[in-house]
Amino acid sequence: MTIQQFRERMSTGEAIAGGSDLHMEFHKYSQEALRLTAEINGSYHTPEELRALLSELWATYVPESFGMFPPFYTDCGKNTHIGERVFINMGCKFQDQGGIFIDDDALIGHNATLCTLNHIPDPL
Repeated sequence: MTIQQFRERMSTGEAIAGGSDLHMEFHKYSQEALRLTAEINGSYHTPEELRALLSELWATYVPESFGMFPPFYTDCGKNTHIGERVFINMGCKFQDQGGIFIDDDALIGHNATLCTLNHIPDPL
């Protein structure tokens, strides 16, 4: 499954069934997100290095006008979309399976949590 196919399936609001191909793809992206956020949060990075790491995490271009003060946390990363002149402050947490779209000129404050989840309401 490509990242675009993953994003398209996630945008339908379809529940993720345990063990399904969608669940396995999400798990793969979650493991990558753990690795990349550990790198982002583990040491200092220049703005250029940080944008490169986030481009890999989000699988998309991160504009030069983007800024962030880590730490930053996400459990997927492949469904976050960032506009121009966006700044994300320290301690933010994104659960982006259902898609997070941050438009131009947005400022995200300290410790903000943005969640768009695709799991069934009753886990039983």
